Amino acid sequence: MTVWDDLVGQDRVREQLGAAARDADALVTAQSDRTPVPSGSKMTHAWLFTGPPGSGRSTAARAFAAALQCTSPDRALGGEPGCGFCDGCHTALIGTHADVDVIRTEMLSIGVKETRELVRRAQLSPAVGRWQVIVMEDADRLTEGAGNVLLKAVEEPAPRTVWLLCAPSLEDVLPTIRSRCRHLTLSTPRVDAVADMLVRRDGVDPERAASAARATQGHIGRARRLATDERARARRAAVLKLPLRVQDVGGCLKAAQELIDTANDDAKQAAEEVDGKETEELKAALGAAAGGRMPRGTAGVMKELEDKQKRRRTRTQRDSLDLALTELTGFYRDVLALQLGSRTALANTDVRDALDRIAGASAPEHTLRRIEAVIACRKALDRNVAPLLAVEAMTMALRAG
Repeated sequence: MTVWDDLVGQDRVREQLGAAARDADALVTAQSDRTPVPSGSKMTHAWLFTGPPGSGRSTAARAFAAALQCTSPDRALGGEPGCGFCDGCHTALIGTHADVDVIRTEMLSIGVKETRELVRRAQLSPAVGRWQVIVMEDADRLTEGAGNVLLKAVEEPAPRTVWLLCAPSLEDVLPTIRSRCRHLTLSTPRVDAVADMLVRRDGVDPERAASAARATQGHIGRARRLATDERARARRAAVLKLPLRVQDVGGCLKAAQELIDTANDDAKQAAEEVDGKETEELKAALGAAAGGRMPRGTAGVMKELEDKQKRRRTRTQRDSLDLALTELTGFYRDVLALQLGSRTALANTDVRDALDRIAGASAPEHTLRRIEAVIACRKALDRNVAPLLAVEAMTMALRAG
């Protein structure tokens, strides 16, 4: 099983990355043997992976990072870099390779301070591997100041440093950065390909895998979670009941509050799993006494951790709400398909009765306005509108149609 096996439905991208990995291997070998470097190399120091959510941007970047670190002896016999079994591939994929940094933020943005530290590390030579690889999964979350800090490193990279940036689209990255990167576009994989991957890699029952892949319309991460997490399935079922509950003002307000409460519960659960451990580890590092008393001068450090945890909870809540809104959009998309007699495959066949009921009780123009209301709610949340107010406005608009 090679490092490329998780790139679902991305044959063109796989070919490009494989060719670049071969040239990168030849480049390292040529430099170590003091022979001329091959001309026309497909390898470069900075890459930008774009594609819709769930297309596998970060998966492609991590696979490429592993292929760059591949130490399989088969390469000398003409084998492809990225065997998936050698120490270089294995440690890069599981996140323990000394020369592969995977940056994924749990905050709303990536600031200047974090980026400067990342740039400093990128200037170092590889410690044990063949390349120093920086994978930034959320390049679209860089603040403007952080993007300008990163620009200098991308413009003048260290000889063996490779930047792998991931973002939903080119417009989410500063023009000055994207102009210095080689661009790869990933597409949403086919539903049947995602279902096959769930069966093959996660051991999911074929029927459940097909249902999860269809419900998420090929979003790999959401499909995996829906197929393997009972709690995720229960939450989705509750969200898809919302269109039937907004028949009066009271139902609208109650449904909105329940959506917010569910998002808060998700944030609280995530915080309970991480915050306590982080706090205790920091206290121990600062030399807290057995009774819990902190040494003098450490209050600022603890306050900084508390602020970080608060921002993480906010993002978790926003991500949970955004997922619910995405599922609502998919529901009304199916309603519109039924109303227009489209042959497009329905995503939410498990709630076909609710789809038929809503489709029969309204016209296509009402459905379009409802989809616009969901989109408006997502935009309001992006502008930091109070979540409850934004969701209440949406549910009232869904009722009006």
